[in-house]
Amino acid sequence: MVVSHLCLVASPAPQSTADEACLHAFQNELDYVYRTLRRLGTSPSEVDDLAQEVFLALRRCWADYDTSRPLRPFLFGISFRIASAYERKRRREVAFGVVEVGDARPGPDEALQSKQARALVLAALDRIPLPRRAVLVMHDIDDVPVSQVASILDIPLFTVYSRLRKARRELESAIRRLLKEADAR
Repeated sequence: MVVSHLCLVASPAPQSTADEACLHAFQNELDYVYRTLRRLGTSPSEVDDLAQEVFLALRRCWADYDTSRPLRPFLFGISFRIASAYERKRRREVAFGVVEVGDARPGPDEALQSKQARALVLAALDRIPLPRRAVLVMHDIDDVPVSQVASILDIPLFTVYSRLRKARRELESAIRRLLKEADAR
C-alpha cells in the first residue's frame, strides 16, 4: 500500500499575538520605564509596583498604540500619569507608620511632675489668707467670672479685683519660697 496523495506543506510562521508583542515591547523598554519613574520622583521602594502598573496600563491600551510611532514617548506618557496618580494618592493618605496612637494617660514621669506641681500649688495656696484664696481659686482655677465671684461671695466687684491681684502676687511669692526651700534640702 502506497500513500501518494500526501504532500509536505510548510507550516506558516507562528504569528505573535497582541499579548506577546506587548510583553516583548515592555521587556525591551523595562530599564527605560524604571529610569523614567525614578526621574519622575518615585521612591526606589515603589518603582517595581509602579512599573507593573505601567505594564498593565500598556496592555490595556495596546490596541490603541500605533506601532509605526516610537514606543518610548508612549511609555513616558503612561509612566507620567501613573506616577502623578501615585503622588496624589500618597499626599492624601497618611502613612501607617506615621500614625501614632498615644495613650491618653500621662506617662510615669508626667504623672510625677503633675503630682509635684499640684502639691506645690496646694502648699502655696495654704499660705494665702482665706478671703483672697477663695477669690483666686474661684476665678483663676474654676474659671468663674469676676462678677459672679462678687455676687457669690457677697463683696463689691472692685474688692474682688483687688483681692485677686493681691492673691496672685502672694501665690507667686509663696511658690518661689517653696521652690527655694526645696532646693536648699
